[in-house]
Amino acid sequence: MLDNFPRGTICIEDIEMGMTRHLRKQITDDDIEMFAQVSTDRNPVHLDDAYAQDTIFEGRIAHGMLTAGLISAVIGEQLPGHGTVYMGQTLKFLAPVRPGDVVTAEVEVIAIDHGKRRVQLDCRCLVNGKKVLIGEATVLAPSRKFD
Repeated sequence: MLDNFPRGTICIEDIEMGMTRHLRKQITDDDIEMFAQVSTDRNPVHLDDAYAQDTIFEGRIAHGMLTAGLISAVIGEQLPGHGTVYMGQTLKFLAPVRPGDVVTAEVEVIAIDHGKRRVQLDCRCLVNGKKVLIGEATVLAPSRKFD
C-alpha cells in the first residue's frame, strides 16, 4: 500500500465480496447531548426524561442519525477507510436506541464495480443482537492507481 493511505485503509484493488467490518459503541447521555448541539436537533424525546416518558418510546432515545453515524465511522475508518467518498445511503430505523445501549455497527460488501471504484455495502446496527437500523451505502473507494 502506498504511504498516503493509512494502515487499515482497504483500496478498491483489495476489496472482496463479503468483506465485513464493525465497531461497538455504548451510547451515552453525553453523546446524545453533543449530537443535539452539533445537529441543532433538540427534540425533547432525546433530551427530556419527563417529556419522553409520555411518548410511544416511554423514555428518551438517541437521535437516529447518531446511530447512523456509527455506520459512517465504520466506512470512513475501516471499510474502505480513509479516502472513501460517500455517494449515497439508505436507512430504515427499526427500533429505538436508548442511552446506555451498546450499538454494533456493521458493513458488508455486497457489490463492487472496480472500473468506477464503487462499492455497495449492506449496513446494519444492532443492540443485543436485534437490528435497530438497516440500509445500504454506495461509496467511492480509494485506489492505489493514480488517474
